[in-house]
Amino acid sequence: MISWLRRLSGLLLLLLAGASACAPPPPMRTLSHAEAPAPRIVPADAPGEMRTTLSVLTYNIEGLGWPARKGRAGKLREIGRHLAALRRGGIAPDVVMFQEMFSGAAKRAVADSAYPAIVAGPRRLTFVGRATDEPLPGRSRYRRGELGLKLLGSGLAIAARYPLDGIELHPYGLRSCAGLDCLANKGIVRALLHLPGVPVPVELYDTHMNAQGASRAPEPRALAAHMRQSREAAGFIAGVHDPAYPLIFGGDFNMRWSEERFADFSRYLPLEIVHRWCIDPAHGCDVRMSWDGDEPWMDTQDLQLFRSSSKVRIRPIRVEAMFDGGDAPQLFDHDGFLVTYELRWRTDGGLAP
Repeated sequence: MISWLRRLSGLLLLLLAGASACAPPPPMRTLSHAEAPAPRIVPADAPGEMRTTLSVLTYNIEGLGWPARKGRAGKLREIGRHLAALRRGGIAPDVVMFQEMFSGAAKRAVADSAYPAIVAGPRRLTFVGRATDEPLPGRSRYRRGELGLKLLGSGLAIAARYPLDGIELHPYGLRSCAGLDCLANKGIVRALLHLPGVPVPVELYDTHMNAQGASRAPEPRALAAHMRQSREAAGFIAGVHDPAYPLIFGGDFNMRWSEERFADFSRYLPLEIVHRWCIDPAHGCDVRMSWDGDEPWMDTQDLQLFRSSSKVRIRPIRVEAMFDGGDAPQLFDHDGFLVTYELRWRTDGGLAP
């Protein structure tokens, strides 16, 4: 029986590999600076300052294909159609950070969202090195996907109404994954978002980190993989970040209810967490979603983090859920997490207020 199950697992992995090789490429679109729409820029309260807003949605769309999932195509079509309808109405998020854009249906949903600028994260064959030669705790098991090769890309995409360039890709290392997550070339995509009239671009990062129980790996092994990814993410951002650019880091961080994961991540990536910022009444953030408990950032996988720059100050002014069964249908157990940021800068080119 055991040998039969092993052969079946191997067959399913081969089928998945074949399906991934035949899958359509991720959508890619380029918007020129000349074609970019102008954001609404108005004077700030202080003389010599201007301000505008930027809305950013992070959304895991559960775009896994067969045999991992089936019957998702209809709901994925709804995601693309709803975002396109919001775009036609002029009320769509300015930026969407997608995760789990794996299947052909998922890629079509992102394309159908009608955003004029789209970039994708690491693909299946984007080079993956070894951040370390140190093995993870426990033994690798090919039956849970630890094959040493990637069958899927990262599933990441950033879509925007403004131009995107400065693309940088970082797949997590070969020894920085555990369990089924090793089948995908998970990592980070970085892009520079150019808002006409804002003195510097906004630096965007999108990621999907190693799962916990869903990875099917033993907890110590999955935890160690996540910790390695936190270190790699910190090193990658430190290597490409321009301190003159404000930064937004979003995605599915897979840290829900894990104090160990959260503490380790925060140690290496000391960015401001939107949930933590907005729970403080002194910051005047308009919270339009239900948060239970004193630490709502621990109750979700989906987070956004931010940092101001020397040229532009950025702060969240409103948070709300999307695709949660309210104005938009709930199409997965992840709701979309939508943050509206205020950007402020000085007109004389001086330091941000």
